[in-house]
Amino acid sequence: MQVILVLPEDHIAAGQEIIDAFFESSRLKITIGGSTRFHSVRNGLNLVDEESIVFVHDAVRCMLSVDLVHRCYDGAMENGSAIPVIACKDSVRIVSADGNESLDRSAVKLVQTPQTFHSKILLPAYQIDYKDKFTDEATVVEAFGLKVKLVEGEENNFKITRPADLLIAEQLL
Repeated sequence: MQVILVLPEDHIAAGQEIIDAFFESSRLKITIGGSTRFHSVRNGLNLVDEESIVFVHDAVRCMLSVDLVHRCYDGAMENGSAIPVIACKDSVRIVSADGNESLDRSAVKLVQTPQTFHSKILLPAYQIDYKDKFTDEATVVEAFGLKVKLVEGEENNFKITRPADLLIAEQLL
């Protein structure tokens, strides 16, 4: 197993210090992030040097479980991809120039990470040109012309992006 850590350029030195102090560094590589998620992931994928199952996970989702990792791995082994999703609990509306309308929330899924792919799918997909619509790896793979497989995500695998999220994570821990 190899871990590729993609960090902002300003955090590379601190990241390397932590790796040197606590980890076997031969299993961990660091690379510089890019101007977008797409470019950061592409930089990380440039360090994948053998056929493998690739997990792309954002650090703000630090509450994932071992079970989720196994579901993603199994899904990618079986289908080439595994995108964790959870059901949408809220009412959803789509806004257009003509106004807005409700969507059937049972048809809406909220996407999580780790988005997991066989390297034979993800590496060539990331050779296409960047587009603003690329918000995650699944959108890149779909633009490359392939379908992605959804797997069950987890409610506790939420993004920690606001101070209130830290309070919730603390209570769960």
